[in-house]
This record gives sequence, structure tokens and C-alpha cells, in this order.
Amino acid sequence: MAQAPLATPELKLEVVATPEETVVRCIGKIIFTSSAALQTELRRLIPDTKCLVLDLAEMTYLDSFGLGVLVGAHLSAKRQQRQLKLINISPQALQLVQVTHLTYLLE
Repeated sequence: MAQAPLATPELKLEVVATPEETVVRCIGKIIFTSSAALQTELRRLIPDTKCLVLDLAEMTYLDSFGLGVLVGAHLSAKRQQRQLKLINISPQALQLVQVTHLTYLLE
């Protein structure tokens, strides 16, 4: 079941939910001005899914605010016995995750 995409000028989110998982396609930049919208959407989705998958194939940039949202979502999912997966992560975002020693987000 697909939902209408959520968007900010920098980031568009497309959510597709199945009984097993919810996939959020992030299209654009996860930066200071768009991170609050992503955080709000992830907080809304986590309680209602066993596994939340963030598809970052079309994410063009990730800054420290965006990274903070991903860390917060990981912790929130873990507290609620849910799983958060990042897939199709870009080389720029992978480098940021590695430099900040947050590779546990990828496991």
C-alpha cells in the first residue's frame, strides 16, 4: 500500500508499507532544513512496522543534522524492538558514517 509522498523543497519521501516492512525512499538532500520532516515521518512509522527500511539510492547529500536523525531513528527503533535498515547508501554518506564511527547504523 503506497502513501502520498511527503516533501520539503530539498527532500521528498515516498513510503510503501507491507505487513513485513515499511520502505521509505529518500529523494534529495537530508540536511538541516529537511531533517525535521524526516524525523517526524520516521517517528510516526516506527511503532507500526516490524522493520523500517530507508532506501537512500536517490539521496543526493547527507549532513550532520541528517545523520543525527538517522541515529535518533535507530535508537527509537531499538527501544521499541523494531529494526531500522539503511540500503543503497551513497559513497558520500557511507564516508560520513565511517568517519563518525556510526557504522552500527549499517548493520
